[in-house]
Amino acid sequence: MDPSVGGLLGRPSPAVGCRSTSVWLKGGVGKHLTRAGVAVTVVGGIGAGAAYGARGLLVRQAAQARRAIGKPLGEQAPEADRHWKKAYGDPMDLLVLGDSIAAGLGAEKAKHTLGGRLARGTARSAGRSVRLRTAAVVGSESSMLAAQLASLPTSYAPDVAVIVVGGNDVTHRVPVAESVAHLAAAVDDLRARGAEVVVGTCPDLGALRPVPQPLRALGSRASRQLAEAQRVAALEHGARVVSLAHVVGPFFITNPDEMFSLDRFHPSAHGYKRTAKAMLPSVLAALGVVQDLPFGHHAPGVGGSG
Repeated sequence: MDPSVGGLLGRPSPAVGCRSTSVWLKGGVGKHLTRAGVAVTVVGGIGAGAAYGARGLLVRQAAQARRAIGKPLGEQAPEADRHWKKAYGDPMDLLVLGDSIAAGLGAEKAKHTLGGRLARGTARSAGRSVRLRTAAVVGSESSMLAAQLASLPTSYAPDVAVIVVGGNDVTHRVPVAESVAHLAAAVDDLRARGAEVVVGTCPDLGALRPVPQPLRALGSRASRQLAEAQRVAALEHGARVVSLAHVVGPFFITNPDEMFSLDRFHPSAHGYKRTAKAMLPSVLAALGVVQDLPFGHHAPGVGGSG
């Protein structure tokens, strides 16, 4: 998700009479992060001095987190595209779109990326080989899904496509409505190709320990709001949805040393294992391999099971 910790945005509700002040910062994690904003919600009646102090606190926290994180992983995920479990025969095509989580940044080996783990898990459960194609790009926002789809051959028609995106939309302060419009358009494009679609909603940025409070709380709130909007939009457009904050988020919160990679932002090999395991039931349901779904999985038309 390549979050720029200076970009977490808390939007006040008009009903409570709040005003929002933004402080712009330079820098971030990854070459695509050129600037990000910190928004502080200031309740009416609080003096200008208190508002300035709150802004200053978040500015200092953002800078502190950026220094702690750095870029130890670089910007290139392992190349995982191949024909997995080829000996099983009767191949299926799996496409993965989205951001750095979808691309597998943080994994050291191809088989440990999200796509690699999903391909192997799908092959084992379905008894068929899987041809994996990864169009996901590190640092992508939802608006970049269209370019990822445009990079594919026009004749390419995957059996199932997995989309994981949203973290960068939150940290770059992209309006929720704009984010979900791009996601919905991508779902429509894929379904027009004949693909089943599984969307993994925006992870809970509150799990990012290098980001101190209250900045982390703002990120958590914004990411959960986007995740819910993604869930609604994806279901309306015929995709299956996995609520990652519900099905895998608790593991990242309670076991951060195990679940996060060196930068403490992207999943480790074990983090991807958990994430792929959490998403696999909906991928298999999309392929008609299973029927029942666990908590946190949602199917279009029926609302899912949790």
